[in-house]
Order: sequence, then C-alpha cells, then structure tokens
Amino acid sequence: MTVRERLLRGLPVGERRVDVNDVSTVVLEGGNGTPLVLLHGGIECGGAYWAPVIPQLAEQHRLVVPDVPGLGESDPVAQLDQPTFDNWLKALLELCDRPPTLIAHSLVGTLAARFAATHPTRLQRLVLYGVPGIGPYRMPIGLRAIAVRFALRPSAANMERFERWAFADLDAVRSRAPDWMDAFSAYTRSRARVPHIKRTMRYLVTTCTKQNHDRIDVPTTLLWGAKDRFVPLRLAEEAGTRLGWPLRVIGDAGHVPHIERPAAFLEEFTRTRG
Repeated sequence: MTVRERLLRGLPVGERRVDVNDVSTVVLEGGNGTPLVLLHGGIECGGAYWAPVIPQLAEQHRLVVPDVPGLGESDPVAQLDQPTFDNWLKALLELCDRPPTLIAHSLVGTLAARFAATHPTRLQRLVLYGVPGIGPYRMPIGLRAIAVRFALRPSAANMERFERWAFADLDAVRSRAPDWMDAFSAYTRSRARVPHIKRTMRYLVTTCTKQNHDRIDVPTTLLWGAKDRFVPLRLAEEAGTRLGWPLRVIGDAGHVPHIERPAAFLEEFTRTRG
C-alpha cells in the first residue's frame, strides 16, 4: 500500500483522473447532497489532506476534492496564474450539478477569492479558510525560513519543523492519529521532491500572498484557527469588519484545523450555513 493509499484508506470517495480544461486532474468524489468543493492550500500533497473531514462531509454533500494543477497527483501547467486557474476551476465546477459551496484554504484560497470576484454565478457560497489574500499580509520571517529550508531539503526533520508551525499542538495530533500523520508526512515529503511541484509551490508563495482588492458578491464566510501562525487571526478579524463577512473561529487550532480539530472544524463549517 502506498502512502497516498494510506492517507485515503476507508474514505467514502472514489478517485479518478479527469481531463479538466486540458489538465489531467486527480479528483476524489463521493457522498450525496448539495455539492461541496474542497480546495486545498499551497501544500505538496494536494487534496488528500482533507481526509480527516471527508467521511462526515460526505454524509450531507456531494464532494469534489481535486488536486490543484501542479500539486498532489495532478499534472502541472506552464504557470498557475489567475487566468489558467480560472479556466481550470470553471471546468472543474462542471462536475457539480449546480453551483456549489466552495471551501478554499490558504494560498489557493487567494486564487479562489479572485475567481469568485469575477465569476459570482459559478458559486453558491464561498468559505475562505486561513487565506492570506484577504488583507495586507506579510509572511512571518520564521515561517519563510522554514519553508525555504523544507523546499531545499524535504527531510523528516524539516517536515517536523514545518508541522510545528502549522499545528497548535502537533504532539496531540500525532498521539490521536499516528498512522495517518506518518503517512501525511511521508507523502508530502515525497511530492516535495518533484521538480514541477517545487515550481508550483514557489509560484504560489510569490503570488498568492498578495491582497485581493476585487469586490466579491458571492456570500462569503471566513473560517480560521484561533492560533494560526501562518496567517494570523487578526488578518481575518480586520477583513471581516472591513468587508462585512462573518468569521467563524476554531479554538486551540493552528493553520489546519480540519486535521488538528476535525470535529470543531465541522461544527464551525456547519454554522457558516447560517
């Protein structure tokens, strides 16, 4: 069994490779109900990291969980710029029978916010989750140093340094799900060695930390970890006040609450529906 298979073991979704606007894209699909698209952030492993919340979400939603071009198992594009991303996402959304709710995390959430501004009829709702582009963002110096170190040498030690920034309590997460976390680390490190994934990550870090100033008419909610060290909560608080967007906060969690505190993540996501 591969490490990716270990990450996805037992999930109520199937995996297939789909041509999405001429990009060979790996997609997880399953569940019943209203359509929900989960977009991962700027992470080498792609959509597989949604695994901890997929079983519960699939009980009420038809899930579409892709690997963004150039990450996970999806093929790369020459450059994941905004027009390329928009055309890819428009085609991906055709897998839904109606405009879906979109949860978009971290760096890729910046691309999703820009998409929502120019394609409002394509989405029913938007949940921006730990997204730097909602305000004036500057990557913390410590995080930048760790990210560069991991990109140059994706070792187990460097992965742990990165994870300790991402999680509020990494040891607690490992204690609760040791096998899954071991597979998550191993798979992410293996993908981080792939040249086109390195290139995609560099591009996302360069472009998706910049603020989106376009008006978004799609109903939008912010979802955040209270102890997010990647994108501090104060950025979300300021954006929520400035833009009139509701903010749901997950306590005792860092940048990836859907992994760190999946039950709390699901509870707060349910509340985003009003």
